[in-house]
Amino acid sequence: MSVLTRALDTPELRELLDRLSEKAAADYYNPYRTFDWPESLPTDQLWMPPDLLSVHGTPDGAALSEEQLYALSRWESINFYSLNVHGIRELLIEVTRRIHRPGFGPTSEFFHHFIGEENEHMWFFARFCLRYGGKIYPDRSLALGQESETTADPAVADFLVFARILIFEQIVDYYNMRMAADESLAPTIRAVNRVHHQDESRHIACGSRIVELLWRALEESGKTAEQLDELRAYVRRYTTTSIENFYNPACYRDANIPDGFALRQRLLADPARQEAHRRVLSRTNSFLRRTGILAGH
Repeated sequence: MSVLTRALDTPELRELLDRLSEKAAADYYNPYRTFDWPESLPTDQLWMPPDLLSVHGTPDGAALSEEQLYALSRWESINFYSLNVHGIRELLIEVTRRIHRPGFGPTSEFFHHFIGEENEHMWFFARFCLRYGGKIYPDRSLALGQESETTADPAVADFLVFARILIFEQIVDYYNMRMAADESLAPTIRAVNRVHHQDESRHIACGSRIVELLWRALEESGKTAEQLDELRAYVRRYTTTSIENFYNPACYRDANIPDGFALRQRLLADPARQEAHRRVLSRTNSFLRRTGILAGH
């Protein structure tokens, strides 16, 4: 029996996935009929809470006019949904590669729900971008499935894929929950984020357990401390890169804010933004420390 088969073939995981599959079926909605898509959204108000903007709490943010902040909120909103489009596309590729593959038998029924829901999420995020921004920002991040020296071992590759998916989903869900609850935002914005959070809560519950089980299997498979530390470093790099994707110079350019690349560097170094990152990553880092994936950090 392989490491992967042992890892995922547990009564606890099967029970969890059965519950999540039943809930996915009970909560099913038709995304093509769920949302109202007005011709335009108001441009004289924010499209996301102010503290979710990449400039919040910084001298650069304080120097912006109200009009610039409104514009930046529009384009950072489009960037957020663009990141979702690209992230979902890559996770769909990786999960589809594994569905009904040896070792993933216990998860495959839920993966069918996951794949269907994520495809629909990608559709409504893309529709938002194209309807209200006229474009989807290009993908400038590393693909989920990109190979490296750390993924030569299939068990390691499986762990890294699901760890990346989980980190991506938890970061997105933080934004979803904030925007769904903010009554100052346009109804369409709130609805898109509310519906996505509803589905992601199931995906995160599944992903958290899969990642934990795959990590335990790697710990028990004879990996050296050095090899495990290499994986920890990989996870930290991916988490950092995921947060930095929210600082897109193209958004600053589209909002008529000059020197976008220099602004990005100042913002990433600003203590206020580092504190904001800690808030966004609080759930993710708590999980990674609790499971020992980021032990000692």
